[in-house]
Amino acid sequence: MRARDLGITIGDLPTGLNDAITDVEGVRVGYSTVVRGEGPLVVGEGPVRTGVTVVCPRQGLVRDDPVFAGCHRFNGNGEMTGLEWIREAGALTTPVGITNTHSVGIVRDGLIAAELAARADEDEYWSLPVVAETYDGTLNDINGQHVTAEHAREALANASSGPVVEGSVGGGAGMICHEFKGGTGTASRRLPEEDGGWTVGALVQANYGRRSTLRVDGAPVGRLLTTERVPSPYEDPEEDAPAGTGSIIVILATDAPLLPGQCDRLARRASIGLGRMGGGLDDGSGDIFLAFATGNRGLPCTALGKKMPVTIPLWMLPNQRMTPLFYATAEVTEAAILNALLAAGTVTGRDGITAHGLTPELLLGTLDEARALWAPG
Repeated sequence: MRARDLGITIGDLPTGLNDAITDVEGVRVGYSTVVRGEGPLVVGEGPVRTGVTVVCPRQGLVRDDPVFAGCHRFNGNGEMTGLEWIREAGALTTPVGITNTHSVGIVRDGLIAAELAARADEDEYWSLPVVAETYDGTLNDINGQHVTAEHAREALANASSGPVVEGSVGGGAGMICHEFKGGTGTASRRLPEEDGGWTVGALVQANYGRRSTLRVDGAPVGRLLTTERVPSPYEDPEEDAPAGTGSIIVILATDAPLLPGQCDRLARRASIGLGRMGGGLDDGSGDIFLAFATGNRGLPCTALGKKMPVTIPLWMLPNQRMTPLFYATAEVTEAAILNALLAAGTVTGRDGITAHGLTPELLLGTLDEARALWAPG
């Protein structure tokens, strides 16, 4: 079940066809989920609750048709590789990978190897893949480094358009959000035709937050769904990471014709959606956002040895027309986090640690009471 299936409408804008980041034409999402074992942690053996998520901005190889991109670091206790070149050049030239904290390097290597295989006829090639992480060590044998380059290639090969699976899949398999089971979520919004008719989509890997701060559509449900009512996975503060530790990655896509600086502006607005859910407050959370825009085609490819045009025509949206995109960005971020929570289910990981799912019944049974707490007067 997803938020809108339950009658919970985040914001005012309509969704795209699938209420997913893939509603932006050409965007594809793929997963490789690695789940095996149970019982006590044995480093190198498991239990394993992890994986890889890949977001592809275009059909085909991104480097042959780059997209303008921008980024924002809301809190920097995390990692997303490749951002220095995006800040410098304003272009995304690779798929985006998301995994756990200790598997960033191997996923990066896997994406490079996959592109090298696709470009076997090229003598020279370089790549700076974008790979992000959130920490899944509370449920997963993170130090066992069970993600392989093959998992990255599998996620890339599985990438498709259309509906997107959510919850405990791909890189989201072992994640925790607001002390419930977290993971992968997505959402989209479409602007009215008078505002351009553009689509904005988000995909999140949600692994942050304290129970007490959780809000749904403005209502403080975390005050009612306490850890006494639904146990937290962080039961032993000396052994477990403290509540709030984790991180969130937000990938934003739009078909609006934005320039790199405008993508930066869009990425910053993901902070609003995160804040509405009750996140963005903990030092131990890496909150990193990437936005890319597919509205311009035919940007010069950056492969070595290619003859570059002297000039190229570009489209851009006037900055004064970006406000509706900002509203859409806040809505899709908030909705994607909620969808991740609702889809994740209950997962037991290493040492019998359990992250309970935020079930539709649990949320709906609490929401009216929480709204009464929130209502003025």
